[in-house]
Amino acid sequence: MKKIISGLFLATTTLFYAQESFTGRDDQRAYVGVNFQDGGTGISAGADYGLGESISVGVQAGYLLSAKLVGEKKAKFGDRIDIKGRFNVHLGRVLNIPSQIDLYPGLDLSLKNFGAHVGARYFFKRGVGIYSEIGFPIARYNSSPKIYDYLNNQFNFQVGVAFDLN
Repeated sequence: MKKIISGLFLATTTLFYAQESFTGRDDQRAYVGVNFQDGGTGISAGADYGLGESISVGVQAGYLLSAKLVGEKKAKFGDRIDIKGRFNVHLGRVLNIPSQIDLYPGLDLSLKNFGAHVGARYFFKRGVGIYSEIGFPIARYNSSPKIYDYLNNQFNFQVGVAFDLN
């Protein structure tokens, strides 16, 4: 019973104090998280800047801390790192969902591929929230990838903390 009451209290206070997740033009958000993909796990960090009511651009960098060993070869620095330019469309106002939730699909251009992503953010209170995102390549630059070419160049899942920089 204590767990149920505690859970209801937490949900109620979280919803009561939740803040707007995307405010439009000049909105600034940053995020830090964990990246999961086949063959490696790493960290990612990025920032987005609002250009209009529902559009933002940003940059994201990621580094795989652990990469599966293939034979005797280890993944090199260039295999582990990726940097992306991003374009997002924020659908909260279009879909009429609560303002503390930000649902956004987007496109990205990285060192490894041209890709797409879909993500969501939820801000508990002013300044802090959580995010989750999936990403996948649409077109790889290397048409016949070998060994570590798939790192940061395949379906991935991210989860982490988001920050309001406004």
